[in-house]
Amino acid sequence: NMKFNREITTNQRIDRITTKTAVVGIDIAKDVHAARITDFRKRTLTPRHLSFSNDIHGFEKLMAWIQKTQSQHGLASVIVGLEPTGHYWFNLANWLLERGIPVVLVNPVLTHRSKENRDNSPSKNDPKDALIIADLVNDGCYTEYRPQAEELERLKTLMTNREFWADHWVSVTNYITRWIDLYFPEFRRVFKDWKETERAIATLRLFPLPCDLKGRTAEEIVEAWRSQGMKRPGGARGKAIAAELLRAAERSIGYTRAPAEARQAIRDLIEEYERVKQRVEGLKEEIRGLVDLIPMARQLRSIPGLGPLIIAALLAFGGDLGLYRHGRQLLRKAGLNLAERKSGKYQGQIKISKRGDSLLRKYLYLGTCILVKDNAEFKQMHAKNLGKGMKKMASIMKCIGKLARIVVGMARHGESYRPEKWRQPPSNQAA
Repeated sequence: NMKFNREITTNQRIDRITTKTAVVGIDIAKDVHAARITDFRKRTLTPRHLSFSNDIHGFEKLMAWIQKTQSQHGLASVIVGLEPTGHYWFNLANWLLERGIPVVLVNPVLTHRSKENRDNSPSKNDPKDALIIADLVNDGCYTEYRPQAEELERLKTLMTNREFWADHWVSVTNYITRWIDLYFPEFRRVFKDWKETERAIATLRLFPLPCDLKGRTAEEIVEAWRSQGMKRPGGARGKAIAAELLRAAERSIGYTRAPAEARQAIRDLIEEYERVKQRVEGLKEEIRGLVDLIPMARQLRSIPGLGPLIIAALLAFGGDLGLYRHGRQLLRKAGLNLAERKSGKYQGQIKISKRGDSLLRKYLYLGTCILVKDNAEFKQMHAKNLGKGMKKMASIMKCIGKLARIVVGMARHGESYRPEKWRQPPSNQAA
């Protein structure tokens, strides 16, 4: 049964906190964390908070403090809640899990908005935040922290690394484009897209400034291209491009001051561009190889149009899709759930919340755009939505919801993509 009710889930989380549960709230910092302990009725069980360092000595101090409090108040179980602040919480959360202590995560937005509940004051400090986190855990406002399987953790590390280098690649590309616009704007008339042309990159390396081309012949330029290892730099087309390049340089309006520094700058940028490009392509191959080893990824590859990079992102940032009970949970994790302001006669605009994993949100969107273009079922769904007068972006959002339900259903039931099943009415739909 794939029915999903968020209120029922919240109630189950609240029921988990019993009269015998010690609720620990921890405010995460870089070097020193703060902790408070409450019972199921949100009563504080210690006279003051505990400050402990972000190392093994601090962790052991926290554990001893929790055990002592449990013993004093006759509490048989414990649950630890914390904010996923940056990356500082990972080591503590994993250390606690290894010792059998359940760890749950509280959204920082909730902590911020609940800071006046205790003392009707907007003041903020670490002990108060720790107490608010414990209160939110008691209210069932948390998500379970489950470390991913090793293959998915490796995939997430590779994908995160690739995102960093891809962003750097775009940054370097933009710097080179800026440089061209400043020093040799006519260059882009000769080479429409310098990134896609070997001759363009070779020219930027050998003759970056218009003055570097003065006095040259088309044959000399072709020979210089050949020295860069190009297989077919010449021919009629190569000579025509070289001649056009010379004409462009002759009437260039580019900036002419500090030529030596400008020349070195573009050569450094081209070197960095090629280095980062090679790194991104290398990571892409590593990701492809790892995706082939994951059974769930092989299932998702049965969806026509869904490539290995999109699949890798869904598994890396979404985690084990089989653990979700409904596609809406995946959408909520990505921040693609709908947020509506509605009170009395006021009807606010419905938007997506954008409170979730931005990379998961990005790749769900990109994957859906590809499916709408290349997958027959999604293409038909999109066309039907547009035919009903739905706006293009609204239709894409609806298709994202469909994709989320499909991939979660496939993972839960161990099935491959079956278009005839997904076309069934929602009441009969198993996924």
